Amino acid sequence: MALVLAYPVAWEAWISLTSFSGAEEGRRFVGLAQYQRLASDPFFWRATVTTVVYFFVTTAAKLVLGVALALALLRPSRLRGLAFLAVFLPWAYPGGVSVIAWYWMLNPPLITSYSLFAGNLKHAVDGVLGAGAYAFLSVILFNIWRGSSFTAVFLLAGLNAIPIELFEYADLETRSAWQRLRHVTVPLLRPFLALAVFLSFTTAFADLANVWMLTGGRVIFPVVGTYAYWLGIRDGQLAASAAWSLSLVPLLALGLLVLFRWFDPPEERPA
Repeated sequence: MALVLAYPVAWEAWISLTSFSGAEEGRRFVGLAQYQRLASDPFFWRATVTTVVYFFVTTAAKLVLGVALALALLRPSRLRGLAFLAVFLPWAYPGGVSVIAWYWMLNPPLITSYSLFAGNLKHAVDGVLGAGAYAFLSVILFNIWRGSSFTAVFLLAGLNAIPIELFEYADLETRSAWQRLRHVTVPLLRPFLALAVFLSFTTAFADLANVWMLTGGRVIFPVVGTYAYWLGIRDGQLAASAAWSLSLVPLLALGLLVLFRWFDPPEERPA
């Protein structure tokens, strides 16, 4: 842990307090100047809002699809085969191949039969939501497609760990499937849902490869982690890149605290 986690984080924290850059020799201690520059940079706040929206949209969609697919796999039915394909097909292909396939599907070359339709769709989306919105939505769709399958398998393991007698008793005491889902299934799955949200939280904030490959490195709709890589590797601004990366720490700590409170709330003590 000290080698692979503590030392890199400590080094990054130290670098963020200096002027370390590929454009100048040596490094000077500048204190919190990098963070003060971030606080007054509108582009940083835009990237933060984009990253938060990316997290909430993808996490909500993955939870909904994950619960639905897990329930479809739990009991035998005619749709179980389709649910099985929907869950395990994204895992059948390597991540890099899947990203390339999604990129060419959403941005087809001119020789394909639907390139005109895809081009018109991209122009319409960018015209309504702003330039780069189509690329950003493609990243969201890919994250949902690939992440919901993992969430489904994870929640299916949680469902199998719950005694079947509780679900049988719920069938007798509730009037609809919605009541069983709301009052029985979701409360019993709360620890697994909390962990699934946290895993989605960390991957959304640190999602570099998928964002980079699907957008070609464009930062019109910037995600904090991707733009930090852009600053450090492409521009050589290592101190600024470290400050951008560490700016996520308060959000991650707050998210972890909220999820911990949800998963293990403080017990009420009798007066």
